[in-house]
Amino acid sequence: MGNYRIADIELSESGNNKIEWAWESMPVLKSIRDSQISLQPFKDLTIAACLHLEAKTACLLEVLAQLGATVVATGSNPLSTQDDVCAGLVSSGVNVFSHRGMSTSEYFANLRTALDFHPDIVIDDGADMIALLHKEMPHLIRSVLGGSEETTTGVNRLKAMEADDALKIPVIAVNDAKSKYLFDNRYGTGQSVLDGVMRTTNHLIAGKSVVVAGYGWCGRGVALRASAFGARVIVVEVDPHRAFEAVMDGYEVMSMDMAASRGDIFLTLTGNTDVLRKEHFKVMKDGALLGNAGHFDVEINKQDLEDIAVSKRSLKPNIETYKLENGRNLHLLAEGRLVNLAAGDGHPVEIMDLSFALQLESAIRLTRESLSPGVYNVPSDIDRKIMEVKLGSMNIKLEKLTPAQELYLKSWTE
Repeated sequence: MGNYRIADIELSESGNNKIEWAWESMPVLKSIRDSQISLQPFKDLTIAACLHLEAKTACLLEVLAQLGATVVATGSNPLSTQDDVCAGLVSSGVNVFSHRGMSTSEYFANLRTALDFHPDIVIDDGADMIALLHKEMPHLIRSVLGGSEETTTGVNRLKAMEADDALKIPVIAVNDAKSKYLFDNRYGTGQSVLDGVMRTTNHLIAGKSVVVAGYGWCGRGVALRASAFGARVIVVEVDPHRAFEAVMDGYEVMSMDMAASRGDIFLTLTGNTDVLRKEHFKVMKDGALLGNAGHFDVEINKQDLEDIAVSKRSLKPNIETYKLENGRNLHLLAEGRLVNLAAGDGHPVEIMDLSFALQLESAIRLTRESLSPGVYNVPSDIDRKIMEVKLGSMNIKLEKLTPAQELYLKSWTE
């Protein structure tokens, strides 16, 4: 048993069943584990992880422990923690400090507890743990080999720290690997966000106008899946190249001021604050759904909703209905937090197999190389290896260049 501060240790059987189900679809993570089990690359090391504590994450944490690490885990979002999975992890020896519905103070207290274990490696999702390490516990930094970051939001924060000369450890930007953003951000987010909306509301997607704010890889995925369900997709973007790409992909592109009165479902995926604000709420249709898939709950301005609402109630779990003075109802999903995790099970298992394999390989690399402080890309050999193992598990073989083709590509003469 690990040390813990969780909701209920008696939920371990349910949690272990979920973890076992996830393992059935994680051939890449299994392959790396099996190749490293005799080497024990994390022997005598402590790894602290701030991640969404659900079944797929549990598989990664179990592997880290199986490869020799003392593992301590906290939830990276108050509503994405699954209490039975936490109990299952504790029963397998992982130290867990999290529960669903944590207050902000409890959330940061759990991060501090994890850092009190004096980690050698930090695996982060949103960069809260790494930021807290630097702000409140800088005395621990000298013993940290490095870290890795799972999300776009977290990588942006770390790059800002690096630009301010505030980042004192090396961090591998797992989010920026091709094996991550091309699949996790696009296909994982695309499916899981629509899943979260549908299972929470039981509403039809076909025929609705879905406003997608942000056309990065996550926004592309959500737009693609919404369109496949029969929605009319409107994209809101600030970047001209991404906006033009959305136009070429067949979507309408406009400002949020224009889209606010047209949307039936609003989904924010920008990583920025105040994407949906008071002036937008006032003109939205009666019954509009408001969902966020950016890391932090700042994209939908909840205070503005509170200020202009005459009443608020909850008719279903994960739905708060705000009644405005004009009589219209707006439905906020999952408290404006990650709708795919707070109101669903997150990305599909097969997708997270790739992302967590990247996390595992990056952690192993940190034990082998001494890096100076900064943000690093995932080494290309790791990125390629993950894809090759995945394709192999699907019995898909790559074409190989002939010697003549290799020579041709290296030559500048005809």
